[in-house]
Amino acid sequence: MPPIITAFEASPDRGRGLARDTRIRWALEEAGVAYEVRLLSFAQMKEPAHLALQPFGQIPAYEEDGVVLFETGAIVLHIAERHGGLLPEDEAARARALSWMFAALNTVEPPILERETAGYTERNESWYEARLPLMEARIRARLDGVAAHLGEADWLDGAFSAGDLMMVSVLQRIAGSALLAAFPTLSSYVARAEARPAYRRAFAAQLAVFEAASAKKP
Repeated sequence: MPPIITAFEASPDRGRGLARDTRIRWALEEAGVAYEVRLLSFAQMKEPAHLALQPFGQIPAYEEDGVVLFETGAIVLHIAERHGGLLPEDEAARARALSWMFAALNTVEPPILERETAGYTERNESWYEARLPLMEARIRARLDGVAAHLGEADWLDGAFSAGDLMMVSVLQRIAGSALLAAFPTLSSYVARAEARPAYRRAFAAQLAVFEAASAKKP
């Protein structure tokens, strides 16, 4: 049986590839693994059947041969280890790729999500304008570190890896913003990853779901 992933029936990202199932689709495409998708409504995500797979009622969840996983980092790592194509064979290089996976999720993504969430929930609060420069300064500090390491290289450490996949998926959340535009090498890095055939297939698959859902609306 092919792996099964869960995804939004009607994604709030409007098909822009930001929903986290895109990370899993991309990893599977890079590994050359066919997969199936179980689409869920927001109500279904909170029902017992899905909570048994994803305790927090989110997407994605992942099922493969009796293995049930949640959290994109764990799922991408599982795909990379089981199916290959996303981690170097050299032990030291493999360890570095894993470090960049965790750096993307634990160091770079939190301040980006903080700013994004504040834009939704705090924009009309009196403190928002004063807080925004502080949030953006934290993001720039993280981008400084990634850009300094990347330099003029194509990827973070030799060949494209799961570390790059995860880092790019995080940076995409600020694509088109002045924050990312201030780092031309990172903008090029994201564009280079998005040009990969595996990413283009993953993006097209996620967009097709959104377009199908939109077509059903009266």
